[in-house]
Amino acid sequence: MRKASIYYKDELAGILTETNEGTYTFQYDAKYIEKYPQWFITFTMPVTNTTYTDTRLFPFFEGLIPEGWLLDIASKSWKINQNDRMGLLLACCRNCIGAVSVLQIPVDDE
Repeated sequence: MRKASIYYKDELAGILTETNEGTYTFQYDAKYIEKYPQWFITFTMPVTNTTYTDTRLFPFFEGLIPEGWLLDIASKSWKINQNDRMGLLLACCRNCIGAVSVLQIPVDDE
């Protein structure tokens, strides 16, 4: 399992998780929901208490991953398979251009 804290404008917006089964979830942080109910990270994921779930990495997060020659450089530098979308997101999107940042949460797999 891999997890990431998702920050929007330097505020913890929620937690993105990739399970060992290959599903993805995103849950907005309760304090974020209360304080910023209109600050959604993407139109397709409005602020809600509902957990978003999908079998693929959500398109918004896919869009943060570099493409083309920059993806080639990132993949080779960090030795990450280009199909490992969560791995690339965690490695490349800590300091994204824009309002969103992705910070890996260390997880003890059991």
